Amino acid sequence: MTSLAALPLAPRPARVVGVRRESHDVVTLTIEASLPPPSPGQFNMLYAFGVGEAPISTSGDSTAAGPLVHTIKAVGAVTRALCALGPDTTLGVRGPFGTAWPLAEAAGGDLLVVAGGLGLAPLRPVVYHALARRDDYGLVTLAAGARTPADLLYKGELAAWADRGISVLRTVDRATAGWDGRVGVVPALLTEAPISERTVALVCGPEVMMRYAVRELGRRGLPDDRIWVSLERNMKCAVGLCGHCQFGPSFVCKDGPVFRYDRVRALFSIAEV
Repeated sequence: MTSLAALPLAPRPARVVGVRRESHDVVTLTIEASLPPPSPGQFNMLYAFGVGEAPISTSGDSTAAGPLVHTIKAVGAVTRALCALGPDTTLGVRGPFGTAWPLAEAAGGDLLVVAGGLGLAPLRPVVYHALARRDDYGLVTLAAGARTPADLLYKGELAAWADRGISVLRTVDRATAGWDGRVGVVPALLTEAPISERTVALVCGPEVMMRYAVRELGRRGLPDDRIWVSLERNMKCAVGLCGHCQFGPSFVCKDGPVFRYDRVRALFSIAEV
């Protein structure tokens, strides 16, 4: 008999052990599941029973053993169902899938983490990795933005990261009462970020933001082969069988979601269909 573990399309039951609301439409779930630990940048397929499944990047601290952590934005039927789960409820999970951020390759240099909106979730493990291995990196800078202050993820952690030596640049598209930070788009923060030949940039967020971000990084002199982007195209099977996420000659689910920018530059401006 074939074991469940040998079937990449079969979700395993998992238990929700923690729920934290990040904003009105974003929830972080902590999940107990018998899966291999993910690397920063990888994703799992989360299954809401009776509704369907969706690819969700891992957003926990991969340097510490413990449950899986996923930050989810309610944008469709599946993600709304996942965000409605409470403690001690059950969902399905399979993974981890995909490529990881190049943290070993970046060791010895400076890290520039560029996050727009929910893009901070797949990059959160990068920050924790850099904090746990602080001597492996030089300058570590986080440039993060959101639509409004209420939409900015992990607010308390941003302050804690700054206290631990991470340079944190924040911006919002629209300010509200009490906001004393910058107002503007994330790529505008990159005019202030320290960039040199030692820098490796990791970029995740809405694709339009990433296009302008990599353009600004290039204007600042950062070569394309030192820029990495994470794509979240229409992934369905997660193992390269269905073809939904084909991106030129690649499949985002198994050849990505993390790509070195020079390898996808020619396709990057093609909008998802």
